Amino acid sequence: MHGMSKAAASKIPAITLGFWIIKIAATTLGETGGDALSMTLKLGYAVSTGVFFALFLATVIPQIRARSYHPFLYWAVIVATTTVGTTTADFADRSLGIGYIGGSLILFALLIAVLLSWWHSVGTVSVTAIATPKAEAFYWATILASNTLGTALGDFVADDSGLGYEGSALVFAGLIAVVAAAYFFTSISHTLLFWAAFILTRPLGATLGDLLTKPLANGGLSLSRFSSSGFIAVFIIVCILTLSRRAGAHPGGQSEPIGRH
Repeated sequence: MHGMSKAAASKIPAITLGFWIIKIAATTLGETGGDALSMTLKLGYAVSTGVFFALFLATVIPQIRARSYHPFLYWAVIVATTTVGTTTADFADRSLGIGYIGGSLILFALLIAVLLSWWHSVGTVSVTAIATPKAEAFYWATILASNTLGTALGDFVADDSGLGYEGSALVFAGLIAVVAAAYFFTSISHTLLFWAAFILTRPLGATLGDLLTKPLANGGLSLSRFSSSGFIAVFIIVCILTLSRRAGAHPGGQSEPIGRH
Protein backbone atom coordinates (compact mmCIF):
# COMPACT_ATOMS: atom_id res chain seq x y z
CA MET A 1 0.00 0.00 0.00
CA HIS A 2 1.15 3.54 -0.71
CA GLY A 3 2.18 5.48 2.40
CA MET A 4 1.34 2.62 4.76
CA SER A 5 3.33 -0.22 6.22
CA LYS A 6 2.32 -3.68 5.16
CA ALA A 7 -0.04 -5.31 7.61
CA ALA A 8 1.46 -8.13 9.57
CA ALA A 9 -0.44 -11.17 10.75
CA SER A 10 -1.37 -10.84 14.40
CA LYS A 11 -0.64 -13.81 16.65
CA ILE A 12 -2.81 -12.70 19.54
CA PRO A 13 -6.62 -12.84 19.71
CA ALA A 14 -8.91 -9.90 19.24
CA ILE A 15 -9.61 -8.24 22.60
CA THR A 16 -13.33 -9.00 22.88
CA LEU A 17 -15.66 -10.03 25.70
CA GLY A 18 -14.85 -13.62 24.79
CA PHE A 19 -11.16 -12.93 25.37
CA TRP A 20 -11.84 -11.77 28.93
CA ILE A 21 -14.17 -14.70 29.69
CA ILE A 22 -11.48 -17.18 28.65
CA LYS A 23 -8.79 -15.18 30.46
CA ILE A 24 -10.67 -15.30 33.78
CA ALA A 25 -11.32 -19.03 33.31
CA ALA A 26 -7.64 -19.59 32.50
CA THR A 27 -6.52 -17.77 35.64
CA THR A 28 -8.96 -19.83 37.72
CA LEU A 29 -7.53 -22.99 36.16
CA GLY A 30 -4.06 -21.73 37.00
CA GLU A 31 -5.00 -21.54 40.67
CA THR A 32 -6.70 -24.95 40.90
CA GLY A 33 -4.11 -26.64 38.69
CA GLY A 34 -1.15 -25.11 40.49
CA ASP A 35 -2.54 -26.09 43.89
CA ALA A 36 -3.36 -29.61 42.62
CA LEU A 37 0.30 -30.24 41.84
CA SER A 38 1.89 -28.43 44.78
CA MET A 39 -0.62 -29.34 47.50
CA THR A 40 -2.76 -32.32 46.48
CA LEU A 41 0.16 -34.27 44.98
CA LYS A 42 2.45 -32.72 47.61
CA LEU A 43 5.22 -31.89 45.15
CA GLY A 44 5.82 -28.58 46.90
CA TYR A 45 6.01 -25.09 45.45
CA ALA A 46 9.61 -25.26 44.16
CA VAL A 47 9.24 -28.54 42.26
CA SER A 48 5.82 -27.55 40.93
CA THR A 49 7.24 -24.23 39.73
CA GLY A 50 9.94 -26.12 37.84
CA VAL A 51 7.35 -28.40 36.21
CA PHE A 52 5.09 -25.53 35.18
CA PHE A 53 7.97 -23.38 33.96
CA ALA A 54 9.04 -26.26 31.72
CA LEU A 55 5.45 -26.35 30.42
CA PHE A 56 5.61 -22.61 29.84
CA LEU A 57 8.80 -22.95 27.77
CA ALA A 58 7.33 -25.88 25.85
CA THR A 59 4.38 -23.74 24.78
CA VAL A 60 5.79 -20.23 24.48
CA ILE A 61 8.68 -21.19 22.17
CA PRO A 62 6.42 -22.62 19.43
CA GLN A 63 4.00 -19.71 20.01
CA ILE A 64 6.75 -17.17 19.29
CA ARG A 65 8.01 -19.20 16.32
CA ALA A 66 4.53 -19.57 14.82
CA ARG A 67 3.68 -17.39 11.82
CA SER A 68 -0.01 -16.99 12.59
CA TYR A 69 -2.51 -17.08 15.42
CA HIS A 70 -3.35 -20.54 16.78
CA PRO A 71 -6.06 -20.22 19.47
CA PHE A 72 -5.29 -23.41 21.39
CA LEU A 73 -1.54 -22.74 21.41
CA TYR A 74 -2.04 -19.15 22.56
CA TRP A 75 -4.35 -20.13 25.42
CA ALA A 76 -2.08 -23.02 26.39
CA VAL A 77 0.67 -20.45 27.00
CA ILE A 78 -1.73 -18.31 29.03
CA VAL A 79 -2.68 -21.28 31.21
CA ALA A 80 1.00 -22.16 31.63
CA THR A 81 1.76 -18.62 32.85
CA THR A 82 -1.09 -18.80 35.37
CA THR A 83 0.03 -22.16 36.80
CA VAL A 84 3.68 -21.15 37.09
CA GLY A 85 2.53 -17.80 38.49
CA THR A 86 0.50 -19.58 41.18
CA THR A 87 3.33 -21.78 42.44
CA THR A 88 6.00 -19.08 42.06
CA ALA A 89 4.02 -16.58 44.13
CA ASP A 90 3.21 -19.24 46.74
CA PHE A 91 6.89 -20.22 46.90
CA ALA A 92 7.94 -16.59 47.45
CA ASP A 93 5.16 -15.78 49.91
CA ARG A 94 5.19 -18.97 51.97
CA SER A 95 8.34 -21.04 51.46
CA LEU A 96 10.69 -18.05 51.47
CA GLY A 97 8.65 -16.32 54.17
CA ILE A 98 8.44 -13.01 52.31
CA GLY A 99 4.74 -12.71 53.01
CA TYR A 100 1.91 -11.46 50.81
CA ILE A 101 2.77 -7.77 51.08
CA GLY A 102 6.48 -8.27 50.51
CA GLY A 103 5.86 -10.70 47.67
CA SER A 104 3.36 -8.36 46.00
CA LEU A 105 5.77 -5.41 46.18
CA ILE A 106 8.67 -7.43 44.74
CA LEU A 107 6.51 -8.81 41.94
CA PHE A 108 5.08 -5.36 41.18
CA ALA A 109 8.62 -4.01 40.86
CA LEU A 110 9.48 -6.92 38.56
CA LEU A 111 6.44 -6.22 36.37
CA ILE A 112 7.33 -2.53 36.08
CA ALA A 113 10.93 -3.47 35.20
CA VAL A 114 9.71 -5.77 32.41
CA LEU A 115 7.36 -3.12 31.03
CA LEU A 116 10.06 -0.44 31.10
CA SER A 117 12.51 -2.79 29.38
CA TRP A 118 9.90 -3.54 26.73
CA TRP A 119 9.13 0.14 26.18
CA HIS A 120 12.83 1.04 26.04
CA SER A 121 13.63 -1.75 23.58
CA VAL A 122 10.59 -1.58 21.29
CA GLY A 123 9.19 1.91 21.84
CA THR A 124 5.72 0.79 22.95
CA VAL A 125 4.03 -1.72 25.24
CA SER A 126 0.84 -1.82 23.20
CA VAL A 127 -0.66 -5.22 22.45
CA THR A 128 -1.74 -3.85 19.07
CA ALA A 129 1.90 -3.39 18.01
CA ILE A 130 3.25 -6.92 18.49
CA ALA A 131 4.77 -7.66 15.09
CA THR A 132 8.21 -9.07 15.93
CA PRO A 133 9.56 -12.00 17.99
CA LYS A 134 11.25 -9.50 20.33
CA ALA A 135 7.99 -7.68 21.04
CA GLU A 136 6.17 -10.97 21.56
CA ALA A 137 8.87 -12.22 23.95
CA PHE A 138 8.39 -9.06 26.04
CA TYR A 139 4.61 -9.58 25.81
CA TRP A 140 4.86 -13.07 27.31
CA ALA A 141 7.38 -11.97 29.94
CA THR A 142 4.94 -9.26 30.99
CA ILE A 143 2.06 -11.74 31.14
CA LEU A 144 4.14 -14.14 33.24
CA ALA A 145 5.06 -11.36 35.67
CA SER A 146 1.50 -10.00 35.82
CA ASN A 147 -0.02 -13.41 36.51
CA THR A 148 2.50 -14.05 39.29
CA LEU A 149 1.76 -10.64 40.81
CA GLY A 150 -1.98 -11.29 40.50
CA THR A 151 -1.67 -14.50 42.52
CA ALA A 152 0.08 -12.67 45.36
CA LEU A 153 -2.51 -9.87 45.29
CA GLY A 154 -5.39 -12.34 45.38
CA ASP A 155 -3.92 -14.19 48.36
CA PHE A 156 -3.18 -10.93 50.16
CA VAL A 157 -6.72 -9.56 49.84
CA ALA A 158 -8.44 -12.89 50.54
CA ASP A 159 -6.32 -13.93 53.52
CA ASP A 160 -5.10 -10.72 55.16
CA SER A 161 -8.01 -8.32 54.63
CA GLY A 162 -10.68 -10.47 56.23
CA LEU A 163 -12.86 -10.28 53.12
CA GLY A 164 -12.57 -13.97 52.37
CA TYR A 165 -12.76 -15.50 48.91
CA GLU A 166 -16.25 -14.31 47.97
CA GLY A 167 -15.62 -10.77 49.19
CA SER A 168 -12.25 -10.61 47.45
CA ALA A 169 -13.75 -11.87 44.18
CA LEU A 170 -16.37 -9.11 44.37
CA VAL A 171 -13.67 -6.50 45.03
CA PHE A 172 -11.62 -7.52 42.00
CA ALA A 173 -14.72 -7.85 39.80
CA GLY A 174 -15.67 -4.32 40.84
CA LEU A 175 -12.21 -2.99 40.00
CA ILE A 176 -12.40 -4.64 36.57
CA ALA A 177 -15.78 -2.97 36.04
CA VAL A 178 -14.19 0.40 36.88
CA VAL A 179 -11.43 -0.25 34.33
CA ALA A 180 -14.05 -1.22 31.72
CA ALA A 181 -15.97 1.99 32.39
CA ALA A 182 -12.78 4.00 32.02
CA TYR A 183 -12.15 2.27 28.68
CA PHE A 184 -15.54 3.25 27.27
CA PHE A 185 -16.08 6.65 28.87
CA THR A 186 -12.66 8.27 29.33
CA SER A 187 -9.62 9.08 27.22
CA ILE A 188 -7.20 7.16 29.45
CA SER A 189 -4.65 5.15 27.47
CA HIS A 190 -6.20 1.91 26.27
CA THR A 191 -2.83 0.22 26.62
CA LEU A 192 -2.67 1.19 30.30
CA LEU A 193 -6.24 0.04 30.86
CA PHE A 194 -5.61 -3.27 29.08
CA TRP A 195 -2.70 -4.14 31.36
CA ALA A 196 -4.66 -2.99 34.42
CA ALA A 197 -7.53 -5.30 33.49
CA PHE A 198 -5.12 -8.10 32.60
CA ILE A 199 -3.48 -7.92 36.03
CA LEU A 200 -6.82 -7.70 37.88
CA THR A 201 -8.29 -10.77 36.17
CA ARG A 202 -5.53 -12.87 37.76
CA PRO A 203 -6.44 -12.22 41.44
CA LEU A 204 -10.10 -12.58 40.46
CA GLY A 205 -9.35 -16.02 39.06
CA ALA A 206 -7.15 -16.87 42.04
CA THR A 207 -9.91 -16.08 44.53
CA LEU A 208 -12.49 -17.96 42.44
CA GLY A 209 -10.18 -20.98 42.32
CA ASP A 210 -9.66 -20.85 46.09
CA LEU A 211 -13.40 -20.42 46.62
CA LEU A 212 -13.98 -23.67 44.73
CA THR A 213 -11.30 -25.79 46.39
CA LYS A 214 -10.50 -24.50 49.88
CA PRO A 215 -12.04 -26.31 52.88
CA LEU A 216 -15.49 -25.26 54.11
CA ALA A 217 -13.93 -24.16 57.40
CA ASN A 218 -11.78 -21.67 55.49
CA GLY A 219 -14.65 -20.24 53.45
CA GLY A 220 -14.29 -22.46 50.38
CA LEU A 221 -16.57 -25.03 48.77
CA SER A 222 -14.14 -27.93 49.36
CA LEU A 223 -14.34 -29.23 45.77
CA SER A 224 -11.63 -31.46 44.34
CA ARG A 225 -8.75 -29.53 42.76
CA PHE A 226 -8.46 -32.07 39.95
CA SER A 227 -12.17 -32.24 39.11
CA SER A 228 -12.43 -28.45 39.29
CA SER A 229 -9.42 -28.11 36.99
CA GLY A 230 -10.91 -30.61 34.54
CA PHE A 231 -14.26 -28.82 34.44
CA ILE A 232 -12.63 -25.42 33.90
CA ALA A 233 -10.38 -26.85 31.16
CA VAL A 234 -13.43 -28.22 29.32
CA PHE A 235 -15.16 -24.84 29.72
CA ILE A 236 -12.14 -23.09 28.16
CA ILE A 237 -12.05 -25.51 25.23
CA VAL A 238 -15.76 -24.97 24.58
CA CYS A 239 -15.28 -21.20 24.73
CA ILE A 240 -12.38 -21.33 22.26
CA LEU A 241 -14.46 -23.43 19.87
CA THR A 242 -17.62 -21.32 20.10
CA LEU A 243 -16.49 -17.75 20.72
CA SER A 244 -14.60 -15.53 18.30
CA ARG A 245 -11.37 -17.19 17.16
CA ARG A 246 -10.07 -14.37 15.00
CA ALA A 247 -6.75 -12.69 15.56
CA GLY A 248 -6.51 -9.04 16.48
CA ALA A 249 -5.53 -6.75 13.64
CA HIS A 250 -2.62 -4.37 13.95
CA PRO A 251 -0.24 -2.38 11.71
CA GLY A 252 2.89 -4.41 11.19
CA GLY A 253 6.08 -2.89 12.50
CA GLN A 254 4.51 0.42 13.50
CA SER A 255 5.28 1.52 17.04
CA GLU A 256 2.56 3.54 18.69
CA PRO A 257 3.07 5.15 22.08
CA ILE A 258 1.19 4.10 25.17
CA GLY A 259 -1.02 7.19 25.21
CA ARG A 260 -2.69 6.37 21.90
CA HIS A 261 -4.36 3.11 22.97
